[in-house]
Amino acid sequence: MWRLLRPDAEAVLHDKKARKSLGRYFDVMQNAKPAKFQLAKKLPAEFSETDSTEKLWKLHDELTGAYYELEKQVDSRLKLFSELETPRKSFLDLKIEIARRIMENCHLCARRCGVNRWKGELGFCGCGVQITVSSFFAHMGEEPELVPSGTIFTLGCTMRCLHCQNWTISQWMEAGELYTPKQLARVIERLRSEGCRNVNLVGGEPTPWLQQWLETFSHVNVNVPVVWNSNSYYSEETAKLLAGFADVYLLDFKYGKGTCAERISAAPKYWENCTRNHLYAGKHGELIIRVLVLPEHLECCTKPILKWIAKNLGENTRTNVMFQYRPEWRAHEIPELRRRLTQSEMEKAVEYARRAGLKNFIT
Repeated sequence: MWRLLRPDAEAVLHDKKARKSLGRYFDVMQNAKPAKFQLAKKLPAEFSETDSTEKLWKLHDELTGAYYELEKQVDSRLKLFSELETPRKSFLDLKIEIARRIMENCHLCARRCGVNRWKGELGFCGCGVQITVSSFFAHMGEEPELVPSGTIFTLGCTMRCLHCQNWTISQWMEAGELYTPKQLARVIERLRSEGCRNVNLVGGEPTPWLQQWLETFSHVNVNVPVVWNSNSYYSEETAKLLAGFADVYLLDFKYGKGTCAERISAAPKYWENCTRNHLYAGKHGELIIRVLVLPEHLECCTKPILKWIAKNLGENTRTNVMFQYRPEWRAHEIPELRRRLTQSEMEKAVEYARRAGLKNFIT
């Protein structure tokens, strides 16, 4: 059925540009290679819960290099994944333990609220310790290479975008349903068995739930690419933990260097955090960037974003120049956001992408 609804999702399998930028994702999707979380489970990590956090991070840094060497060997078939032993403790277990400690003084996102979520304290995102799910289903509205995408929408967000289209999810207007990691693992396996190409961690925002997501995948017994669908406003520590876990970074690039991020989304230092996290993503996984074009924000945001992508990540970076903006939630509080894009603005955004030198962008 999805082939009738989204013929481009079938055609993209033969798209040379898409396959060049997302080659490993396509292989994992078609079960030709193991997902990163599967490999992380096979890499031994010798640590104790009594070790200092500093010691755990040092080990994590060492094992990140070892992980990518293992990935290289398995991908080139110098080692067979089927012959790798499962260690008593793994690289994935180490990530879970570090993320658990971060939540004691929470700094998973760029805000670094510092609350102890294990003691019931809530920061800006409003997220506690048990993951809260709005819905999950095979999504037909994502980029063609992702469709059908096994999306899992979690409540809470690290930003406060006044034009948020998922505001009932991001702002806890829904009750949601609590899930344990084992329950979520079964959801993921079901979505994969129903033909989803990936599992798409979204919201809201997945960042506050990183520890729970890592633990969830320790219980997943199928091969499926992990898509980290994020606003990019997360800490460097989170970026490090995502290395060797996220197969595809589906990252928003929302604002330029000015005050737009703080004015519209209450996100100070967005540019600094966003650019750093895109560089991490480009180094440690495969990347799809979403650039939502906003009315009257082409010069301050869209243009410099597209130029930065081409210069720092390369002209073949898969980039979605998005024209889906519509006034939602509290968008009326920002005068220029009270309307949709004009045809002229859409044409100008495409022209900016071309002038930047991007050769693998879609709209």
